[in-house]
Amino acid sequence: MNGIEWAVAALAAMAGGAVNALAGGGTLITFPVLTALGIPAVAANVTNTVALCPGYMGGILVQSKDLRGQGLRLKMLLPAAILGGIAGGFLLLRTGERQFRALVPFLILLASLLLAFQDVLRIRLSRRPEGIGGIASRLEWAAPPVFLAAAYGGYFGAGLSVIFLAVLGLALRDTLTRLNALKQALSLGANLSAAVFFVFSGPVNWPVAAVMAIGALCGGALGGRLAGRVRPAALRRIVVSIGISVALVYWLR
Repeated sequence: MNGIEWAVAALAAMAGGAVNALAGGGTLITFPVLTALGIPAVAANVTNTVALCPGYMGGILVQSKDLRGQGLRLKMLLPAAILGGIAGGFLLLRTGERQFRALVPFLILLASLLLAFQDVLRIRLSRRPEGIGGIASRLEWAAPPVFLAAAYGGYFGAGLSVIFLAVLGLALRDTLTRLNALKQALSLGANLSAAVFFVFSGPVNWPVAAVMAIGALCGGALGGRLAGRVRPAALRRIVVSIGISVALVYWLR
């Protein structure tokens, strides 16, 4: 890679980190850029997962107060998310380059549609009665779908937070703020476990991952500063449009 390509990778990671902080869907920006730079699809996905993983820590720190009183949920659901992330990473590395490239447009389109309906999901969840009745009896219902969602996250990752929020909203009755904080913790568990698995097993492009990690952290900080000035819904529409366009480009190839 030349100097311009390094700069492009860093800027893409910065944009992805900012988008994740503001609206979600940063992978829809970073993954296509990596493949456009000539990195094979599986290696690009692995590198992207490792590079963007530090950004999830920021979300946990910001919402840590909303995780108070959710220790039982974390105890039961976080192991499912961790195991699911590892399972998804294992499946990814067992998928050949040609087969994964064939799946890429479908995965990107799925992530784009999930992101498009994120606001609808949030509105529906926010209208549900608040309260925490029935948590213990419904936690076991949530563990299997959390595992499957995390497996998707370890395999590709884009749109994972939307899937987690949908699963938690169906299985648990609580405020949207607390469910969103729990979603952040599960997303971190799934992505971190997949990233650690890739560190020891996957074709990580370490120079690119290091540059992107710095860019993603800077982008996340920038997104936090712009949170009150940028409308997440408008930004989400832009990201969804980019994702659908990228999926069409992959299909045409």
